[in-house]
Amino acid sequence: METALKNENFTFYEGDIRDKELVKKIISDNNIKFVIHLAAKAGVRPSILSPEEYYDVNINGTLSIIEAMKELNCKNLILASSSSIYGNQIKIPFDENDKVDLPISPYAATKKSTELLAHVYAHLFGMNITCLRFFTVYGPRQRPDLAIHKFTRLIDEGNKIPVFGDGSTARDYTYISDIVRGIENSMSNMGGFRIYNLGESKLIKLNELISTIELHLNKKANIDRLPEQPGDVKLTYANIEKAKNELNYDPKFDFDKGIELFVSWYKSTKNNLY
Repeated sequence: METALKNENFTFYEGDIRDKELVKKIISDNNIKFVIHLAAKAGVRPSILSPEEYYDVNINGTLSIIEAMKELNCKNLILASSSSIYGNQIKIPFDENDKVDLPISPYAATKKSTELLAHVYAHLFGMNITCLRFFTVYGPRQRPDLAIHKFTRLIDEGNKIPVFGDGSTARDYTYISDIVRGIENSMSNMGGFRIYNLGESKLIKLNELISTIELHLNKKANIDRLPEQPGDVKLTYANIEKAKNELNYDPKFDFDKGIELFVSWYKSTKNNLY
């Protein structure tokens, strides 16, 4: 990590996005003209246990950043949103024009709220704000509590993996490199308030996820079947035509290749991770 941070174009600040004065100082001291806001309390299930903290960090933290930008005339913001805001809608694939008024977790509600804040500031103050709805991002350095990383470790160690429901829930998994390219492409196509889905636009059921990890680990999973969890959506599935047409977004990594690359990274680093 230390080596990765040694770049003359990179400076690391440790702080809290709710501290507007710190955010203003960082923007001002570095003459920042463009902000990519990826900071948040993430996770559906934890948000049900700690809704106050999620609302405080995700909504007030975003407000702090946008207010600091407004006061310093920093006009360009890319805001990380989430596929979770679509809730359990029946129509698929999910389209940016779909109504997203029925989130089913506090986390999803906070992401919807940050999009509304973004629209207000774009409308009132002429800011250019693009909200990117990420669909289940995975790849090297993924958080260890998320399904792909957690399942890979537990299967590798021969431990039980917790599977909520019958394994038929499905996700649109998106490899991190495709997400990064989507962010980069968004930076050159700003203008007012915009929303884009960034996904692979393919449905992968939970059972298929497990079997794919098994294949690349060459180990069998020991599955612990558990009841479905409140707040979990049945599926996520992105319509990415708008991002393709306007951002030249074109995901390159299919699911099998992405899992192969993740497992390879996991094997090469697992002794240093835990």
